[in-house]
Parts: sequence; structure tokens; C-alpha cells
Amino acid sequence: MDGLRVIPARRHGQERLYVCLPDGRNIAWYDREAARVNLLGADREDDVLRALGPFITGPVTVGPPPVPTPAELARLALHPDDDLAPNRPGEALIVALDRAPGPAHRLRPDPRRRALTAEQTVGDALDGLDGAGWHALHSVPLPGGSRIHHLLIGPGGLYAVHTLYARRHRVTVADPMVTLGRREAYPLLRRVRTDADRASYALTAEVRPVLALLGPTTVSVPAPPRELRVLTDTDVQSLAAQGGTLKPADVEALHAMARDRTTWARV
Repeated sequence: MDGLRVIPARRHGQERLYVCLPDGRNIAWYDREAARVNLLGADREDDVLRALGPFITGPVTVGPPPVPTPAELARLALHPDDDLAPNRPGEALIVALDRAPGPAHRLRPDPRRRALTAEQTVGDALDGLDGAGWHALHSVPLPGGSRIHHLLIGPGGLYAVHTLYARRHRVTVADPMVTLGRREAYPLLRRVRTDADRASYALTAEVRPVLALLGPTTVSVPAPPRELRVLTDTDVQSLAAQGGTLKPADVEALHAMARDRTTWARV
């Protein structure tokens, strides 16, 4: 069993170390978060542990892979093109900028890049909730060319999060209008609510709307918006502090449904 290779990889948002034969076949993987080594053959345990020795810290459980849950089976059945879970924060903007980067020199920064910065910052914060039983999906496509910037699913419910680049600007929120600096006010909250309503229809579950502002100097909200939360990028993780309303099995089932692109085809 000489020549085993250890190859790091990320699958479904989790970091794993795969142990491979010289011909590329996997015979085991090490899940650091679960502190578990999953073996595809018990007769190879000693060789696998020897290969993983430099990477293992602390005690680990060793055994065959756990039996997948119904939600995991649904996820595994997805065609890769229909699985939204691998989407990065700002995925749609990344693709658009790759295809049409715009002029190399321009007087003003490309607004798409500012929007991308906002989505990546907020998305990274939401991804940080993964270990607490929450799942974040990014750039969820909707018919008509629209999309939900971030969909957060966890014990405290479901949230459709729309991000807005507001760095070094004063923001005023007067439902449904949002004013950014000296720009003309526009009814952004209508879109935020519409996205949440479409998500509720697709998932047959309540999805609450959230507006997340990146780096504003001040935020003025004269009256609380109707059934909508306004947060800054430094506060979005507070969504995880909401009281538990969903059981773990419900969270996993909703996540499996939401990550399937076909779920969103008719909303």
C-alpha cells in the first residue's frame, strides 16, 4: 500500500483530506470538522492513518462512512449544474465581470465591482455561521434575470438578504425608499420584499427580508420598516441569535430544496 497520496479538497462547503491510491481512486477521507476518518475498506486502516498522520491533530473517530440522511441523498442526486451550494458570494457578478470586464481605464469605478465587494463581505460573514447549524446560499437565480443575493437557512428561520454598497455614505431608510448619500431616493425595499416573497412561494415557508449595508457612515431609520430588518455588514451574524423555530431535520430539508436550481424555475 505504498504511494498513498493525501489531497485536500472542499466539497459542499466542507474541507476534507482525501487519501488516494496511485491510480487516483479514493480509499478514505478525513473530515477535520467532525474529527472523523471515513474508510472505504477496513483492511486499509493502518496505511490510511499512517498517510494522514502529519495532518491529524487530536483524537479522531475511525470507521466506515456514516449512512447518509434523506437530505444528503437528495443533495447527492442533484446534477452538478443544478446545485447552487457551490456558488460563491457574488457568483453572478464574478461571472459577469469575467465575461465583460469593461474598459481598463475609466473615470469612475465600475459599480459592479463595488456591488461585488458588498456581496462578498456579507456572504463571508453569513458563511461563518455554518458551524452553528446555518446554511447560506449565494446568487440564487430567479426567473426574469433577478436573483437573491444571499439566502440564509437555519434554526431561527429563513432570510433573504439583499446587500448594498454604502461605504462612506449616510443611508436613510424611509420605507419603501432608501437614500444613499446625496443620490436620489429609490424604492429598494420593494425589491427586497419581493425577493423574500418569491422565496417563500418557492420553498413554501416564511422567508423574511433583510437589507444589509456595507460600511455606511451612519444609518437613519425614522420608523422601523414593515416586517424587514436593516443591518450593517458587521451585524448580519446577529441573525443567528434569533430563537429556534426550525428543527435540524427541517433545516436540512429546506436547504436541500433551496440548493436545487429547479426549485426556483417558476417563481
